[in-house]
Amino acid sequence: MQQTKTDLRYTIIPSQPEAHLFEITLTIMKPDPTGQVLWLPAWIPGSYMIRDFAKNIVTLAATSENKEVKVNKLDKQTWQCDPCKGTLTITYTVYAWDMSVRTAHLDTTHAFFNGSSVFLAVKDQEQQPHEVNIQLPEAEHYKDWQVATSLPRLNTDLFKPGTYIANDYDELIDHPIEMGDITEVSFEVADTPHHIVISGKHQTDLKRLTDDVKKICETHVTMFGELPEMERYVFLLTVVGAGYGGLEHRNSTALICSRKDLPTKNMSKLTDGYINLLGLFSHEYFHTWNVKRIKPESFIPYQLQSESYTELLWAFEGITSYYDELGLIRSQVIEEKNYMELLGKNITRVMRGSGRFKQTLLESSFEAWTKFYKQDENTPNSIVSYYVKGGLFALALDLKIRELSGNQSSLDDVMRILWHEFGKPHQGIEQDTIKTLAGKIAGQPLDEFFETYLSTTEDIPLSSLLERMGIELKNRATLSYDDPGGKIGDKHKPQAFHLGAKFAADPVGVKIQIIHEGGCLQNAGLASGDIVIAVNKIQATNSNINDLLTPYSAGDTVTFSAFRRDELMEFAVTLTEAKEDTYYLDVTEKESEKRNIWLHKT
Repeated sequence: MQQTKTDLRYTIIPSQPEAHLFEITLTIMKPDPTGQVLWLPAWIPGSYMIRDFAKNIVTLAATSENKEVKVNKLDKQTWQCDPCKGTLTITYTVYAWDMSVRTAHLDTTHAFFNGSSVFLAVKDQEQQPHEVNIQLPEAEHYKDWQVATSLPRLNTDLFKPGTYIANDYDELIDHPIEMGDITEVSFEVADTPHHIVISGKHQTDLKRLTDDVKKICETHVTMFGELPEMERYVFLLTVVGAGYGGLEHRNSTALICSRKDLPTKNMSKLTDGYINLLGLFSHEYFHTWNVKRIKPESFIPYQLQSESYTELLWAFEGITSYYDELGLIRSQVIEEKNYMELLGKNITRVMRGSGRFKQTLLESSFEAWTKFYKQDENTPNSIVSYYVKGGLFALALDLKIRELSGNQSSLDDVMRILWHEFGKPHQGIEQDTIKTLAGKIAGQPLDEFFETYLSTTEDIPLSSLLERMGIELKNRATLSYDDPGGKIGDKHKPQAFHLGAKFAADPVGVKIQIIHEGGCLQNAGLASGDIVIAVNKIQATNSNINDLLTPYSAGDTVTFSAFRRDELMEFAVTLTEAKEDTYYLDVTEKESEKRNIWLHKT
């Protein structure tokens, strides 16, 4: 616990949980005598989209020496107070009803917030220490609520309301806070306490979860050689009926998951949902180094009032996506067959989308603000994910370095250098930093490799690189529209048709969510948003649409009846064979020693 006195003091209280309102009081001891300017971020680091958090401020007023101070709004997120002589006090309310990791949520069961959603910044005093007093709601039934955060405490007990401290505004908004009836378990890694804090109803096997997450954390710390200096690390996990996501912070992460993905005491084998959840823990923890400390120059400091562009998200999210799954097998929480299935699914996701022919990884990174974070029904046809394809590029880069160095060096070495020479001393990396380092580690320049697979839409040569590890990359026809790939498939199951669409249940029938270029539904004139109610005059649902097509063969024409808006339309759909765009990996007996070094040693 720290002890200090600050000139910027916040008090935040969930004042009306039923109305989802926080009340915040900001006391500015030394306001700008010409008129203090206040602002709220437009986005939160790690989530590259303008979210305009200021829209959730409901009321705002200012006083000084018990007199009202006029406040003028300068733009959508900036205010200026009239000049005053004494201490300036700002009182405002924030509406919080977004159940996500990015903003704030408040009801009678819990409170969660990121500082970027609730704490106004004081212009020209952002580098000063900031003090925060966190209070519980006033009603008696909230008295046992706990407070979980990695924000340093100021004379406050762990998990208790009270006063917390940040060295500057950037630190203030980089520690999310959860309040409520929480479940907490802890473990140590690198002599540092780690906490998993769970909010929401659940029946989790806490020992299983704790043991697995600890192994993952230890694996990443071992690879980098050390954990960044911190008092503690906190995983804030919100459990919901259906959901998935995470957002990284310097000493913590905010996570959200589906209740069914958590391990239970009667879980006999690893489920896909639990593997994905462990991958999420792994991903956000790896960000402790990669993006929270190793970061592009353009993020030092963050420009939070407008977009902050970089072409390097393929590295910060893509490399992290590669290591989040690699960390699972290295920590032995999954087996080799599980890891190969994950890789197969990732390859399938990229290869199925025609967007990979239209957008490079550099463009994907730069255009995250407008394309990746504002996806629509045409997204698979127009963009490629810097997460997924970026992860495949990182895989290829790792295998390329291992090939050129005789498996004596790897991407691990590049990441360690990035940490010690850039992340640890808080120096941003430039556009070519990773390329230059990778070439040095590999023993020869990799300029052409980087240029080809980052700056063009050429497919990454995974087949040849994996083959040198004794792994064969194979493809087959898709079995259904929700076939994710990664497995050899059921040879006895009839081959599905290439409808070229993704469906969702609808009360009327089955809704077309996404329609792919070149699929028979698009060729017939169907579109995203259409609700199919019948196939050849037999009622269609999300569960039976594939079965309705089983009697037919490629080349047959069937009638789809569908509503577009409120108009009933009919489409003659000529069925085509399923594309062989589903991938899986076949591990051979060859190169087992080399493969073992890759998958199990850091």
